[in-house]
Amino acid sequence: MEGLLQSCELHRAAGEPLSGPNPRIKVSCVMSKVAIVTDTTACLPRELVEEYGIKIVPMSLIFEDRVYQDEVDITPSEVYQMLEQEEKIPSTSAPSPGSYLEAFRELGQRAESIVCISMPTELTMALQSAMQAREMAKEELPHMTIEVIDCRSAAGALGLVTLAAARAAAAGQGLDEVIKVTKDMMQRVHMIGLVDTLVYLAKGGRIPKVAAWAGDVLKVKPILTLSQGKPAPLTAVRTKSRGLERLLEIMQRRVGANSPIHVIVVHANVLKEAESLKQRISEEFNCVEIYVKDFTPVMGVHTGPGLLGIAFYAD
Repeated sequence: MEGLLQSCELHRAAGEPLSGPNPRIKVSCVMSKVAIVTDTTACLPRELVEEYGIKIVPMSLIFEDRVYQDEVDITPSEVYQMLEQEEKIPSTSAPSPGSYLEAFRELGQRAESIVCISMPTELTMALQSAMQAREMAKEELPHMTIEVIDCRSAAGALGLVTLAAARAAAAGQGLDEVIKVTKDMMQRVHMIGLVDTLVYLAKGGRIPKVAAWAGDVLKVKPILTLSQGKPAPLTAVRTKSRGLERLLEIMQRRVGANSPIHVIVVHANVLKEAESLKQRISEEFNCVEIYVKDFTPVMGVHTGPGLLGIAFYAD
């Protein structure tokens, strides 16, 4: 926090006194050591993005030859509603190198260096786009150091890794320290998810890769994790209620009931269920912080509506 205060000015929000228990403070950064970039698949709540000045590059979704930018001109809930109404699954696209280059240009005005954190190449071309943009930036931004990191995870897990990096940067840590924090968090974070229906995996031709092991695949609900950058099955259940119990059992086995934990609950258009899951986690675990966020539709078009996932790590 000291580093953040050294590099930023605090301003009173319009009409708001700079006092009281929860003053609304606008942070105007002059120049920081490190800026953080990721994309919309990180499933980060907007308030955290704004608080730590994280630059989010949107992924794209293509519906009937129309291109939408994720969370820019279409919301996750709108995507899931379209999924339920349309027979054909939309296609998705990673940000272009030009999109990343534009982000790097913007951040070059307020930071000495940049750390860009991305999903693995097994899941998206975003990492390659960011690396191409870094090469393009060498001529245009010759004094800017840009590091591109393969997070080896996705969704809320990518979000928690990005958040850890952003907090280190906000505390005034230098590039080497921010990279160290990022890579350390990559080893600690977990992501597990309960898929409500395999219909969308079947439509997309992904049943053989993800769920053929389950037998009567369209009648089960798999619980997946990410292993070496790829989705991997953990188990399968017949009902969603049993699936939620298994999620909590897996979570407890990995972190214990008493360890202080950080959590992002993600959901595919089932906000009430996500809030209920958040409440249970808050009651059964020692949560330092816990958030609820829409599951990125760039991945959700393959899993379909109804998914519930938990990204978490222990202190």
